[in-house]
Amino acid sequence: MFSTKQLSEEQIAAIRSWAAGGAQLPEIQLRMKEDFGLSVTYMDTRFAVLDLGIELAEEKKEEPAPEVSETPVPTGEVTVTMDSIATPGALVSGKAVFSDGESAIWMLDQAGRPSLDPNTPGYSPNETDILEFQKQLRTLIESTGL
Repeated sequence: MFSTKQLSEEQIAAIRSWAAGGAQLPEIQLRMKEDFGLSVTYMDTRFAVLDLGIELAEEKKEEPAPEVSETPVPTGEVTVTMDSIATPGALVSGKAVFSDGESAIWMLDQAGRPSLDPNTPGYSPNETDILEFQKQLRTLIESTGL
């Protein structure tokens, strides 16, 4: 079993220096083997650091990416796009973004019946947006030759 009594003052100073430089236990363990020829276990390294009163710098944790707000951003206009490959069971499908920033998936089934599936449960676009959506949808479908 390893003991800190086996270390010279120079070796202790080197370990303190490594820790002050941000080295963590695995790196200290490796450097003890490479620089001092001491083959110690991870646990022995941990005990040595504790016995010597060395404080390790906290590992820098990756901060989580900032959460993307699901709050719709009003744009003041309605945009309608068509999918290049229709949703299964649909003749055509796509996405609509309304003037208040809410979005929905739209589709026309094989019988030509429209449906609108908003991302926010219970959402219903205002009358002006519905009329603009219908106008853009008609233009978009006509441009594809369906």
